[in-house]
Amino acid sequence: MGLLSWARPTGRISFFHSKENKLLLTKFTDKAGSKEHVSLLEICRAATPEKCHLNPMLFNGHLQTAWTVMKTLDPPVYYKRKIFEADSPDFAGQFAVDFTVPPFQAPIDDEEVTDKAGRYTLPGGLPPRTVFFTQEEFASLPSDDTKPMLVVLHGLSGGSYELYLRHVVAPLIADGSWEACVVNSRGCAQTKISTGVLYNARATWDVRQAVKWLRETFPNRPLFGIGFSLGANILANYLGEEGEACQLKAAVLCASPWNLEVGSMNLQRSWLGLEVYSKTMGTNMKRLFDQHAEEVSRNPRVDVEAVRKTTYLHEFDRALQCTTWGYPTEGAYYRDASSVDSMLAIRIPFFTVQAEDDPIATFDAIPFQEFTQTPYGVLLTTSWGGHLGWFEFGGERWFVKPITNFLNKMAKEIDLTSSFVVEDPDKLPGKIASHPGPGKDADISPKPDFNPMRRKLAMPMVQ
Repeated sequence: MGLLSWARPTGRISFFHSKENKLLLTKFTDKAGSKEHVSLLEICRAATPEKCHLNPMLFNGHLQTAWTVMKTLDPPVYYKRKIFEADSPDFAGQFAVDFTVPPFQAPIDDEEVTDKAGRYTLPGGLPPRTVFFTQEEFASLPSDDTKPMLVVLHGLSGGSYELYLRHVVAPLIADGSWEACVVNSRGCAQTKISTGVLYNARATWDVRQAVKWLRETFPNRPLFGIGFSLGANILANYLGEEGEACQLKAAVLCASPWNLEVGSMNLQRSWLGLEVYSKTMGTNMKRLFDQHAEEVSRNPRVDVEAVRKTTYLHEFDRALQCTTWGYPTEGAYYRDASSVDSMLAIRIPFFTVQAEDDPIATFDAIPFQEFTQTPYGVLLTTSWGGHLGWFEFGGERWFVKPITNFLNKMAKEIDLTSSFVVEDPDKLPGKIASHPGPGKDADISPKPDFNPMRRKLAMPMVQ
């Protein structure tokens, strides 16, 4: 390897997509309003830099992933929080949504940033640069403006404060052309839970309620979604459940684990996977559990001591998620909560970004073949990047570029009032071609189309 290539080593960039069936969108070609059709693949390719130059000192997925825990560039994003009460008795409880706002001077007195009854935050108050809306501020939030708005879902046990999340949000909102909000999973980001149930990998009900509220509150804003890691899995499940009724215009899935069972088994096969990644994630979830042990312990299905004795993530899921939701094994939970089938039911444009050396959202779990069957999604992979890493020299993250470019192109260059056009609807996932002719029998195969959203665990409001 020459000196120049060592100084700026390049990761391979690959695209996976349907070759026989394109999704066509209407693109503005000039200020006069002239339009032309452009494919989703063309948009994704145009959004992606030609090169993926990363920090040569972080030369594999493990180092890139490890670097995420180091103090790097800290883009300041300020939030104001609203606690929502669930609108479904089946998923009763509360969840927090953090809205991006202009910078403010955070109050010193903790009482000013927490609910007076102490119901909404854990000891220690809210995350940095986050305060609650006052009643007057929240009441004045509705708007008729047309600014695009991004709905963000974070990764496992994370929240709106996560660096990887803010690296994407910060440049979008910098000039005031975008608005954004983060739907925090129940119990995350210093929010208390009010029932004995934490979120799981199929926890789509809160994002559904949030999107419904946003649609009513900002009727003219085009809504977009992005999910990171487990949040990407949840978002893909939500998009699949919504299908053609989805209120989002487009979405991004970043470092999704996709097939949770495959990912879990891969983690258990190696020392690093088990003793570093699975153990760290298990510890993080146990910490989250302990923060809410008083509430969760009231759930008669939960054996608190059994949960606390777990070490690895799959053990935690076996002790808590399986008992809470009625799954017999963690494998059954992972198969049911995976989004690898859900993506076939998505009916809005979506762009996926994965690193092939991601040790957590593993290569074997990526649905490469499924991406060749749906015109609605394009998969971008890089040969290098780790899990939510992609660190360049100086601490910037490469994945921010294709993601923000894609979102800006969709929001500012595409006519979102025009319908998306599938070149050949008969080739959508589940549509099986029949080839009648001389010497052929009548087609007696099952006629109903494949339903990618058929679930083994029936959940109200998501069927």
